[in-house]
Amino acid sequence: MDERAALGLVGDLVDAAGDDAAVLGGTVVTIDMLHETTDFPAGTTRYTAGWRAVGASLSDVAAMGAAATGAVGVYGAPSFEPDDLEGFVRGALDVCEHVGAEYVGGDLDGHDEFTVATTALGETDAPVSRDGASAGEVVAVTGALGRSAAALDAFDAGETERANELFRFTPRVRAGVSLREHASAMMDSSDGLARSLHQLAEASDVGFDVEGAAVPIYDALRGKGRLARATTFGEDFELVCTLPADAVAAAKAALDVPFTVVGDVTESGVRLDGEALADRGYTHGE
Repeated sequence: MDERAALGLVGDLVDAAGDDAAVLGGTVVTIDMLHETTDFPAGTTRYTAGWRAVGASLSDVAAMGAAATGAVGVYGAPSFEPDDLEGFVRGALDVCEHVGAEYVGGDLDGHDEFTVATTALGETDAPVSRDGASAGEVVAVTGALGRSAAALDAFDAGETERANELFRFTPRVRAGVSLREHASAMMDSSDGLARSLHQLAEASDVGFDVEGAAVPIYDALRGKGRLARATTFGEDFELVCTLPADAVAAAKAALDVPFTVVGDVTESGVRLDGEALADRGYTHGE
């Protein structure tokens, strides 16, 4: 059973599953797990790992249109090296401070590889789910796609300082709160734009027609196949949302980050430049 099938099984058993975070009253809560072998390339500092791990959970809070309030983490490693542990916690503290949340601790455990699990919490009276999109609306993204792909290229090239900088993304919490007033459906792009579109299409029973030339690509992503990598690599943690076309101007005015319309919401199918767009993207464990 692959990850998508496993998530489907859980969704069949848990009615509330299916969005970026669970909703309990006015609180949203999410949890993530990251491993050294699959999520932290050689050269990733513990500070970056702390920032990125907690940031991934904060991104899920952002995708619900919630204001982030706090986060906790579980740190597992073969040994507890003081510099490593301090670096991780400082990264977690700093990314929370960056979005107005608090990192309030967690747990420690021995593990055969560096592994972290993080939980983030947020508050909203009007969460944005994945199932509210309607044909005739537009689909848009915050920021630019391909930052994490560019980071991996930098790691591979031995440019570790630059790579770590690129790996420390900003969770779009403020953008998510602002978009809550306009978005009909929203999620983050942690699995890549292509897969996000398929997930939104399935949840909302709609389709998408995206223009490749409209997709914003991170400047640092170089080489051939930039569009393919920007749309399928994932791990960028931007927001992907649908909204009425006449709400785009107001949404842009409310944001402090770029916001780009990349296509239209249609009745069915997911297409890029008129051709079927495969459901490809980041898969946990690969």
